[in-house]
Amino acid sequence: MKKSTLLLAGMLSLSMFSIANAKSYDVVLENQATAGHTRLEPGEYHLKVEGSNAVFKNVRTAKEYTAPITIQTADKKHDNTAVESNVKGSTEQIKAIELGGSRETLEFGD
Repeated sequence: MKKSTLLLAGMLSLSMFSIANAKSYDVVLENQATAGHTRLEPGEYHLKVEGSNAVFKNVRTAKEYTAPITIQTADKKHDNTAVESNVKGSTEQIKAIELGGSRETLEFGD
């Protein structure tokens, strides 16, 4: 009984450690943008990857927006976090975000 309790406590500690270390990236949007079908107002966001979703948290309002993504892996690490977008009318459409310090690129559908 005591051994299983220790094992459970150890597993819980490890899972909490991985959640606490979830990396976030800073993204600044100068104009209104869409990530997939998710509308984002201009401003500064903290971006986290949660499974197959990108979660944008507005720094000023603390409001969160979720957009589905596909993750691509590059051959080498990206130097900086960079947003690739196209302008359509008065709105930027985010196509991809390269995550600085990692090999991951987040791709957003239309």
